Amino acid sequence: MERTSILSKVGKTALYAVLAVASFLWIYPFLWMISASFKTQNEFFASGLNLIPQSLNLDNFIRAWNNANFGIYFKNSIIVTVSVVVIVLLSTSLAGYVMGRYSFVGKGLIMKIFMASITIPLVFTVIPIYELLKNMGLSQSLVGLILAESGGGHVIFLMLFSSFYASIPNEMEEAATIDGANFVQTYGSVMFPLAKPIMVTVVIMQFIWTWNSFLLPLIITLNNPSLRTLAVGLYALRGENVVD
Repeated sequence: MERTSILSKVGKTALYAVLAVASFLWIYPFLWMISASFKTQNEFFASGLNLIPQSLNLDNFIRAWNNANFGIYFKNSIIVTVSVVVIVLLSTSLAGYVMGRYSFVGKGLIMKIFMASITIPLVFTVIPIYELLKNMGLSQSLVGLILAESGGGHVIFLMLFSSFYASIPNEMEEAATIDGANFVQTYGSVMFPLAKPIMVTVVIMQFIWTWNSFLLPLIITLNNPSLRTLAVGLYALRGENVVD
């Protein structure tokens, strides 16, 4: 028993050691990238794989923020992301409420069209979206970018809201109607506040998607660098300073 226990401990220790080494090798490039950001250009090329910089040099961060206009890009990302999240949240919630609570002619067809739209790749819609914004005079503006990012079908969010609203008892709406509430009041004061779990999910997912969005911001801001978001600005910075 003692020998088995000792072998078991040795095996666990060896396993932990292997996992620790593998974890370090996996995270090493990320640590080296952070370390390299604090090095001067000469130290960067001379230090090799050394993780510890000679001094904490912040010039790279200052240059990126000032010379590369990261302050402007950060502001643009905040404006676009917050606006898109609000628009998508309100539109999908209202559409989901109608689809989940009401029956009307063509409802099934509309849902099938929404579901089929999931199969359409984003790259197929870039040119039509850009042409539409161009005809509206919004192809080189943050408003156009916001409309482009928020104008998709957002089928996942629509289905989440639709399923949630469909599960709410009819007595909730009936009570609101008896109290004299109209459609807007019933939706805004009774139904919408109940969907807080779905709202949190939509806000988090849409925020991440919009913040990391690259293709549409790249196309729309191609001729106007001052409208770039952080994702596009970072890509441009890497291209312009690939050897710096």
